[in-house]
Amino acid sequence: NSSESHNCAKSILTSDRLQIVVTLSEFFNETWEAANCANCLKNNSEGLSNSTEEFLDLFNKSLTCFEHNLQGQGIDLSPNNYTEVCKNCNETYTKLNDLYNHLQRLNRQGGESAHSAHLCIDVEDAMNITRKLWSRTFNCSLPCSDTVPVIAVSSFILFLPIVFYLSSFLHSKQKKRILILPKRIQSNANLVNIQEKYS
Repeated sequence: NSSESHNCAKSILTSDRLQIVVTLSEFFNETWEAANCANCLKNNSEGLSNSTEEFLDLFNKSLTCFEHNLQGQGIDLSPNNYTEVCKNCNETYTKLNDLYNHLQRLNRQGGESAHSAHLCIDVEDAMNITRKLWSRTFNCSLPCSDTVPVIAVSSFILFLPIVFYLSSFLHSKQKKRILILPKRIQSNANLVNIQEKYS
């Protein structure tokens, strides 16, 4: 009965002392919000967004690549030679990492889901797992793309003092000591000595 809907909901949801249905409902809603689950979905929540599907596909490819290149090697805590994993899975991991960074930038601008600036917990956890495997377990690293600009700027800054002192040396007028010879009349004492010689 629609006229009694409020009383009906009240009697069903809050009839017990613990209010278990209300508590569970609030818990699931808070968990959904805290995990930013809506950010993995399309605006109308009909399914996963295209970018999330693309990310999860690349994530699965990365894990498959790791697993395929580890066959025949025992995974234990001792440092192993994982050069095959680093070499063969570098392209897949780089694509996944670039896509994740791109999704982060998109989400800050309000991306596909138009929700908060954080990616959903599934995407973040998947990237964290992959990065831990890549860097800690396999001890792989990506070459830094900013190496050339950093070296160029560092070299420029190191040579600035040399350029400064060299230019100040070349463009400053060097004060040379010039000896000025006195233009005085010879002293009388010399004249007296000369006269005494001749006399």
